[in-house]
Amino acid sequence: MQNRLQQFRSEIEKELIDNILPFWSNKMPDEDNGGFYGQITGKDEIIPKAHKGSVLNARILWTFSAAYRIYKNPDYLVIATRARNYIIDHFIDKKFGGVYWLLDYKGNPVETKKQIYAQGFAIYGLSEYYRVTGDTEALNHAIELYRLIEKHSFDTEKNGYLEAFTEDWQPIADMRLSEKDANEQKTMNTHLHILEPYSNLYRVWENDSLKSQLKNLIEVFLDKIIDTQTGHLRLFFDADWNDKSRSVSFGHDIEASWLLYEAALVLNDAEVLEKVKKIVPRIVKASEEGLQLDGSMMYEKDINTGHEDKERHWWVQGETVIGFLNHYQYFGDEKSSQIAMNCWDYINNNLIDRTNGEWFWSIYTNGSVNHNDDKAGIWKCPYHNGRMCLEVIERF
Repeated sequence: MQNRLQQFRSEIEKELIDNILPFWSNKMPDEDNGGFYGQITGKDEIIPKAHKGSVLNARILWTFSAAYRIYKNPDYLVIATRARNYIIDHFIDKKFGGVYWLLDYKGNPVETKKQIYAQGFAIYGLSEYYRVTGDTEALNHAIELYRLIEKHSFDTEKNGYLEAFTEDWQPIADMRLSEKDANEQKTMNTHLHILEPYSNLYRVWENDSLKSQLKNLIEVFLDKIIDTQTGHLRLFFDADWNDKSRSVSFGHDIEASWLLYEAALVLNDAEVLEKVKKIVPRIVKASEEGLQLDGSMMYEKDINTGHEDKERHWWVQGETVIGFLNHYQYFGDEKSSQIAMNCWDYINNNLIDRTNGEWFWSIYTNGSVNHNDDKAGIWKCPYHNGRMCLEVIERF
């Protein structure tokens, strides 16, 4: 097992250093207009005038900051600093605070809504940059974003976080993160991606208020979001926490299993950690329903009809590797290590673009490559696959 894990680690490290990071550092910087291009299509065409997304930029910032933390390669810091500067100079709203959702290719705001998901990722990237550089301006921006989330999004009456707001933090009719999402006031996805940055911010800023809110957020997952009957995550809720979910997301199940455990470790509260330890194996077990015979994880399942979407999305496979490895590492489950390595074999044989770099968006159920969705864009970033690699490298 140890020999196989070392080979596994070596393969993944090579993938990160030789493929993923060079793709983003060589192809994505926009030398004409600053920052990074907003899109590379699934056919590997750069779209110079594509809108630039806050989530993409924040995820580039996190990935290259984390890579620099591990490798101390100055080239990684150059990319991280480029992302840091562009976020502070262009994405942060100087009048109302928070980060805009979208800019045009020249850096002017075009979608000014304050999506809480995006605020969270900005915290994630800025706090990681501070973690490796000690840049207090980056930390101060992360703290300010945290305070804005708590001021405007935290529901003091019913708990949890509201999904989105207008530019000046007023209620907004369309709160959806994307067109495929339900238009509900609270979502699992946003709560998961507040949990993640709050954990990272607490690593570098041990503030009592942040500690309290991080603990509360873990408990929101335990009490509201995780279906204790099935082990799956509920995805959508109204303001009163009534379940409005229509499907099960296997990638989010396995992602939450390890992010919850990470948050509990960072919080360092024995009672909370014990609660999380009890539920993590239940979530992992539930996610196994999505595993396929080829080692991959399917996308989702409709709760009402039972229809299964078996498309193999890049991010779901990356989270499957980390989630099952986490279950092996902390819970001693030998089977989970094999599941993680089987999924990596699937990625290695199917998702990696050996010709043009990075990973394809997905593999269709018939086994063909999806060239219709982006190679890089608002959602396709170096974060899920880059973080998978970094997690494996650090853990083993």
